[in-house]
Amino acid sequence: MSELAVARQRYAELIGKRERISSSRLLAALAAVPREIFLAKGPWRIKRETARNYRLTPDADPIHLYDDVLVAIDARRKLDTGLPSLWAHFIDVLDIGVKQRVVQVGCGLGYFSAVLSEMVGPKGKVIAIECDDKLAKRATANLQAYGNVEVINGDGVGDIGGPADAIIVHAGFSHPHPLWLDALRPKGRLLVPLTQRDREGTVMKIVRRGKGFEADAVRQIRIFPGQGRGATALDDRVADWWERASALAPLRFRRLEQGLPSD
Repeated sequence: MSELAVARQRYAELIGKRERISSSRLLAALAAVPREIFLAKGPWRIKRETARNYRLTPDADPIHLYDDVLVAIDARRKLDTGLPSLWAHFIDVLDIGVKQRVVQVGCGLGYFSAVLSEMVGPKGKVIAIECDDKLAKRATANLQAYGNVEVINGDGVGDIGGPADAIIVHAGFSHPHPLWLDALRPKGRLLVPLTQRDREGTVMKIVRRGKGFEADAVRQIRIFPGQGRGATALDDRVADWWERASALAPLRFRRLEQGLPSD
């Protein structure tokens, strides 16, 4: 086994222990997918979750990427790759299995698309949606070896290409979009960060149960806003309502009206 393969295995084990990952398929995917092919050539600007500033890796050796660090995609926009442990935790929460159809809203450069591809297997499907045209083109190139992944340049709120077993949203919105709820198959799961204009908020897991839905808060987050996320005080109040209500007990509802649950 090469030094890089050993580093990738240790990286998967580190994340597995840190987040108590239950999915063996997820851990295997983290150990298999080469993170470096989804980034520009190094050296890279990286930082830990709690750090305020980036540091530059000493060279372009990919071994520096096999740690629980953010890597800058566009430092000026404060746009980074997802923190591996954070998104591994979210993917684990979604309980993704083989042959499932997964929609990813905000795929960035495609790294987690590849992880999801490994998890669903060749008979599964990953729809990777990215609103930034340049990022979508790069993701398409990066994912050429993953035949069960389709990259779409879009905002994820107009069309997600059909029904889904799981939908994971990699950007902040004020409320779940009705399109995502309608697309969920029976027992389908949606994971979406509901945030305010300061990018702070709560990640919600919403499960289709019978004729309705059940929503639970997963954890706090600070994340880049999604395209089309409202920018008014009303949008902030909607996101705040979801956060406060879900902290008390699971929310059960049948539909949304103006972004809020309704029966």
